[in-house]
This record gives sequence, C-alpha cells and structure tokens, in this order.
Amino acid sequence: MTKILKTNTMGQQLDKLDEKILQLISSNARIPFLEVARECNVSGAAIHQRIQKLMNTGVIKGSEFVIDAGKIGYQTCAYIGIFLKEADEYKNVVKALLAIPEVVECHYTTGKYALFIKVYAKNNLHLLSIIHQKFQKINSIASTETLISFDEAFKRQPPLTDLDVEIPKSSEEDLKS
Repeated sequence: MTKILKTNTMGQQLDKLDEKILQLISSNARIPFLEVARECNVSGAAIHQRIQKLMNTGVIKGSEFVIDAGKIGYQTCAYIGIFLKEADEYKNVVKALLAIPEVVECHYTTGKYALFIKVYAKNNLHLLSIIHQKFQKINSIASTETLISFDEAFKRQPPLTDLDVEIPKSSEEDLKS
C-alpha cells in the first residue's frame, strides 16, 4: 500500500497525488496541467480530473491574480477590529461592509473583536475618511480599533506536508491511466 492523506473535514480522502498537485499549483497557479502531469508521472487527463475533483469538493476555491495594492495607489493597508453593539447584528454589518470597496477581507472572530477586516486606502487621510464617513454610519458598530500594516512580512498557503493516509493499490493503478 501507498501512503495517502488524512480524510479532510468534508469526509473525502486526499492522496499523495492530490498533495503533490496542491503543492505545485499553490506555488504557481498558472502552471500548465501538462507540466503538473509530468511532475506527477500521470496523464494530463488524470491531472485535469483530479483538479476538477478538488474544485468540486471545495478543496480548491479557484485561482486569482494578485494585485500589488501599492502599485495601483493604495499606500495604506490596515487591519481593523470591529466591536458590535449587538452580536446578532453580525449579518447586517457584514452586508454593509461588503458595500465598501476598500474592505477586502472580513472575518468573524473570537476574542476581543466580533469582526476583523482588512482595508486598503490611498493614504492615512483616506483611511481616516473611510472610518469616519463609512464605518461610523453603520449603526450596529459600537467602535473600531485600527492597526496599520507597514509591510506584509510573508503570506503563504496552509501547509501541505503531513497529510498521511492509506490508499488501496487499486487506486494507484487508476492514477497511471
């Protein structure tokens, strides 16, 4: 038997081929399927099927081009913790935040804040105007705490290494076709 990956939270099993595919495409989302196939020693059709399966099961959520915010004029990146007046207002606040284009991420969290968001602004003055003219108009927000990011030290995908599970040999044969 060959080692495979642990069953994920959706109940599906990920094997070593899935792990290798995820490692390759997470380091370069534009890598051609045929190059992934060569690296994995399987056919291009097998890679296409595996990637489709990973997308259909939600393991892969898609691919994207990453825009350098600073190069298009957004010099300030801030993380803002949001305190809500009432916890049950969460959905309304998220809906209101979604309408503010400078808010690029929103997380429902435990701990000090109810929500934690990431905002891009052209500069600190623009950030201040977003806080005063947009956030303060959302009635359910009690207060905010702003943290300005000087630089992104690093950003990466989740670790794709210790995903141990067993695959029956019959599945190995299917991979080679």
